[in-house]
Amino acid sequence: MKTLANHLLLFDAECPVCDAYSRALVKKGIITNDGRKAYQDNLNTETCPLVDRQRAVNEIALVNLQTGEVSYGAESILRLYAVQYPILKELLTLQPLMWLLNKLYAFISLNRRVILPPTKQLFGLQPALKIHYRIAYLVITWFITAAILTKYTLLLTDFIPVGGSLREYFICGGQIIFQGIVISFIAKQKRWDYLGNMMTISFTGALLLGLMLILAPLIGHHQIVYLGYFMAVAGLMFLEHIRRSKLLQLGWWLTISWAVYRLLVLLIILT
Repeated sequence: MKTLANHLLLFDAECPVCDAYSRALVKKGIITNDGRKAYQDNLNTETCPLVDRQRAVNEIALVNLQTGEVSYGAESILRLYAVQYPILKELLTLQPLMWLLNKLYAFISLNRRVILPPTKQLFGLQPALKIHYRIAYLVITWFITAAILTKYTLLLTDFIPVGGSLREYFICGGQIIFQGIVISFIAKQKRWDYLGNMMTISFTGALLLGLMLILAPLIGHHQIVYLGYFMAVAGLMFLEHIRRSKLLQLGWWLTISWAVYRLLVLLIILT
């Protein structure tokens, strides 16, 4: 099994997934333990003279220590795996495909801090905020969350009146607008980070509800079970909102407004 020699992978030590992923590359034998280094560490400018520090923060960087050449993002990933799967080298020459892979990688990488926020931020440089990627993240999680909720409410018809096919889309979209207004008054500079975290919570809750949708044919018509599970998921979401708000140093107001919006919507639906 071949190992990529004379290369250095720069990863984000504040990102648990990035750290675990780079360790997995070492375990798989794609790179050596010395072939990975956190970009938060002091980089030797002689060793990595061509590294764009901000771009390395945005996208994983792979440095050729012999030539000084640096690749980023999806290209870095392909070059890593091409060591053991040479056919992947051919993909690097397909410009339309690489454009798409780079966009997909950037979408994930530039939203990684709202998908899984670090408990501590010790490094001065942070992933850049590119509004179009953040808005795309909000829109995608909004649509998927609303679609799952629309299906799940059909399991709760004994407790919640059946609404129109777009009801949950309006509710989820309204939450983004409502919380966006609240955060703009409290901490406008953190608006996009907060909204990203909020929609990650909603999306994760929707995925948990999706698991129950899969099990529903086995459970049958026991709506009290579906209601209890829904309440449990809502409770976990509430606790996660508190945790993430603390990480963002936003206090309690956003959690209060988040809960108030949900309660107001529920009252409107029930009445």
